[in-house]
Amino acid sequence: MKVGILGGGQLARMIALAGHELGFQFITLDPTMAPCAASVSQHFMHDYNDTTALKQLAELADVVTFEFENVPAASAELIESFTPIYPSPVALTSTQDRLVEKTLFQELDISTADFAVINSLADLQTYACDGQWPAILKTRSEGYDGKGQVIIKSPDDIESAWHQIKGAPAILEAFVPFEREISIIAARSTHGETCFYPLSENSHENGILKFSIARANDPMQSLAEDYVSRLLDRLNYVGIIALELFQTKDALLANEYAPRVHNTGHWTMEGAETCQFENHIRAILGLPLGSTALIGHAAMFNLIGKPPEITDILSISHAHLHLYDKEPRCGRKIGHINLRCDDKLMFNEQLNLLLNLTKLSNC
Repeated sequence: MKVGILGGGQLARMIALAGHELGFQFITLDPTMAPCAASVSQHFMHDYNDTTALKQLAELADVVTFEFENVPAASAELIESFTPIYPSPVALTSTQDRLVEKTLFQELDISTADFAVINSLADLQTYACDGQWPAILKTRSEGYDGKGQVIIKSPDDIESAWHQIKGAPAILEAFVPFEREISIIAARSTHGETCFYPLSENSHENGILKFSIARANDPMQSLAEDYVSRLLDRLNYVGIIALELFQTKDALLANEYAPRVHNTGHWTMEGAETCQFENHIRAILGLPLGSTALIGHAAMFNLIGKPPEITDILSISHAHLHLYDKEPRCGRKIGHINLRCDDKLMFNEQLNLLLNLTKLSNC
């Protein structure tokens, strides 16, 4: 059985590594010469718009998936005309435009922050009359890890913010005074079988995820499952999906969803009975889904820029290091550390060690 993946980054790498243990082979299509998934897959170095390469991938693969949401929707639709691709192109297009995504949330009665459509500087200036500051200006497309976003603290920042996004179509979101950021990872198979992972509580810095902690029996679990179930049903979804949420008191506001395996679910590699990468493969191939139960206590720390010394990481007895075979660069995710421990006291002690260790090394 061969699985094709559009994209050859770290997510494709981890999907392939999980799939190798099940006996499957992988083909990645990525325009770069040596993406980090190339060492664990047959790599086609072609652009995502190369129709000949896309057809070749579709012919060789039994099923195709993708590792990030900026794959051209037309490319996914072309593959779908030859071989199954999961999640479907509909799930892809719905998340490539923030306005479409927010509208989908509204249609499904999933709460969001207040927002306005911004197509011009005049729109921004008009919105200033409402006096809802601070607010976040977000381009409607091509935004991730804090890219395409500008915080506007007062009307004095409007023109500067507009120039920073270069006049791109955008939305302006009211700032949410949230208590915490959480996400839920869910899986749905081709047969409609569905499962949910325990919530992840997430901490970001400059728009980039720093760490996630798995929360067992979280009081927001049921509502989060309800929200993501509405997405799964509407999109007739297959595969892993992540829904990012803000908690305000007893309410949850949807920020965005990702139609793929997700950074906030990396802790599942050691911390769950079945990791998100294996369950994604099981889902798209129509295999029974594995248990998502949390094993003890688990957390994940991103390594951004330059990693700590390996000996410093591995000296923490319950830490598990995952490097992506990427050259260090400031602001670049080059790996992550998972922490998993049965004993809560020891988990908290080592959690603090890793917080300090990654704080000193990340950039």
